[in-house]
Amino acid sequence: MSLTQAEFNFVSTLVRREASIVLAPGKEYLVEARLIPVARAVGAANVTEFLAELQRRPNPQHQRKVIDALTTNETSWFRDREPFAALTDQVLPELIKSRATARKIRIWSAASSSGQEAYSLAITMQEKLPAGWTYEIMGTDISTEMVKRAETAEYSQVEVNRGLPASQLVQYFERAGAHWRVTPALRRNVSFKLMNLTAPLPPMQPFDIIFLRNVLIYFDVATKRTVLQNAAKLLRPDGWLFLGAAETTIGIDDNYERVAAGRTSAYRVRSGVPAGAPRRG
Repeated sequence: MSLTQAEFNFVSTLVRREASIVLAPGKEYLVEARLIPVARAVGAANVTEFLAELQRRPNPQHQRKVIDALTTNETSWFRDREPFAALTDQVLPELIKSRATARKIRIWSAASSSGQEAYSLAITMQEKLPAGWTYEIMGTDISTEMVKRAETAEYSQVEVNRGLPASQLVQYFERAGAHWRVTPALRRNVSFKLMNLTAPLPPMQPFDIIFLRNVLIYFDVATKRTVLQNAAKLLRPDGWLFLGAAETTIGIDDNYERVAAGRTSAYRVRSGVPAGAPRRG
């Protein structure tokens, strides 16, 4: 059974309203596949019955389940490698010089999914920061289920096999039955929050590094601009923004400039541009 046009329109409108994610035509099969487990979990016979009931009686908890199911959560340890190489070889050495007095680094892993990116960043800080330095990493995601998983910090053997070197698995994880759990020593510097990047953000201290990777591709141009402006308000003047390989600020928010960072690129707010300033041009 495939979704009708009316059912797809209902779901795409809900996801657009609640998460600013654009579901283009042609995603009907994906939507249905993601919602089948949700329908079963709430006791509906199928997706059609589930969506019909949700339209008749809007249920915030069931709406949240739809958002969680349709939020893409593809992730792995040290994903794509190059941004982490740039962090190690270029970004951290520069920040270590400019933060010599404070000796502290703050990082935001926006759209952190089930936590692999945030904990990968924590491992990098543990191994590359000089003695006496501290760091804070905040991971955020729009999915309640993903935030819960990240806080639990337990991963299956299949999950730890995706990009995590054996030496780091042994050093930063401990056995938890059939799973692996991040050690308390690594977890104490990492926190997670539920957050919608397209909504007004809560007050936060500025960050030295923001990983906003593989998120903008799901938004329209206006929403991308809003997210980038929100990020600029929280990025220190000499801070670094990392986007996904298929993402860019060019043509969206010209207050950023792209800079080479090892074999990849990163973005920095142009000199003299106040944080959160309107897009030029």
